[in-house]
Formats: sequence, C-alpha cells, structure tokens
Amino acid sequence: MDLGIRGRRALVCASSKGLGLGCARALADAGADLVMNARSAGPLEAAAESLRTTYGTTVVTVAADITDESDRAQVLEIAGSVDILVTNAGGPPPGLWQDWEREDFIRALDANMLTPIALMKALVPGMMERGWGRVVNITSQSVKAPVPVLGLSNSARAGLTGYVAGTARQVAPYGVTINNLLPGLHATDRADALDRAVAETGGISLDEARAQRFATIPARRYGTPKEFGAACAFLCSQHAGFIVGQNILLDGGAVNATL
Repeated sequence: MDLGIRGRRALVCASSKGLGLGCARALADAGADLVMNARSAGPLEAAAESLRTTYGTTVVTVAADITDESDRAQVLEIAGSVDILVTNAGGPPPGLWQDWEREDFIRALDANMLTPIALMKALVPGMMERGWGRVVNITSQSVKAPVPVLGLSNSARAGLTGYVAGTARQVAPYGVTINNLLPGLHATDRADALDRAVAETGGISLDEARAQRFATIPARRYGTPKEFGAACAFLCSQHAGFIVGQNILLDGGAVNATL
C-alpha cells in the first residue's frame, strides 16, 4: 500500500533503537524524510546511516534530551517545519505508591506529558496552516490498564491522553490528526531488562522468565518494533485522516477489556 507520505518531513523522538527506531524505519520505507532524535550521538547516527543506506531517504540527526527545554529548542530549530511528529520518551522508574514525592511526579510529568505537549504546541500550528499533519504519541498500555508498580507512568501518560482527547478534536478540521499508540511488551531492550530482573529475583533462567511473561499475553509472544512501526506509519499516512483522538493498543491482547 502506498501510504502517500513520500517526501513528507517527519520528526521521530527517541528513535535510535526500540519502538522509536521501528517507527523511523517504517516511515523511511514509506518515503518520508526524517529528523531523528535521541540522547546518544553514536547509536543515533548509526541508526540513521542504516536508514539512509537501506531506503535512500534524507535523515538529519539531533543528539539531545527531548525532555530538556533547551535541548528541545535545539531539536525544534533543526527540525523546522514538519508534517509528521512521533513523540516518544522513556518511562519513569517503577516503585510503590508511598515511595514517590512531588519531585518524582514533576519529573514524570515533564518527560511523559509536558514534553509531548510542548512539541505539539510548537509544530501543530504549522501543520494547521498547511492543511495537513499527523501526530502519533507513543504512550503505554497502562493508560487502559494501570500497572501498580508504574504509578508515575500511569499518571503522566493518562494526563497526556486527556490532553490529546480534547486537542485532537480542535485541530482535526484543519487536516491534522493526533492519536496515541499504546504498546504492551515488545522485543526491545526494556523487555530484556524486565525479564532479567524477574529471572534474578525468582532464581530462574532468562528463558523461564520470558516464558512466564509470554503466558500472560494471548498472542504468546512479544510484539516486534517492525509491527509497531507499521502501525505508526499507517496512522501517519494519507489513509488515516478519519482516525482522530484514538488510543490504539498494540499488546497482543494482554489488556482484557471489551472497549
């Protein structure tokens, strides 16, 4: 399927690896030009060069912390006018509800709610003026089914979800869509770290820890960055203009809910 975004300019945050890279790769495959951002210059440039070589697309890299205000300003200056925005940032650390203080919540809100909002405020007006734009926020399945030990993430991402719900309906008349992708467990470095922690805590092998987690997912496996990226690219395509303000789960059926 031709996604109709060849030559469009896309900013993809936290895209040197994992789900962000999966999105960048799918957009490059569809012919979009990329601005890729991540904190570490080496892995970021290596990922970008791979996409240039494979897809022949134009890729600009900006090594910066997208959650830092001054770094974000640098990313926005280099990105310029973009047609597609994919927001992404690592989640806050796990813990128990009584462990967190105000400063912990502020850091979580800055990274997982206020940063995506700042990016949208900066870039969506230009999309509206041009009459076309796509925003995809990578959030979490915890928006639909809160994870007890991820209270900071539950809170911040739920706040972003509420903001998008109202904002998406206001910008849709101008040809701009905003939607959220809610990943469950995917085969990324984070899943590996979680499995290692379970193995060490439980005194079992890594394969046993992984098998236990597979058993909680109806698909009986982890998702792949390629699958996730394909879903992201479709939401960014010319075919997704009637999808507005939605929260789309990619979790292999792990969240057991009717709606």
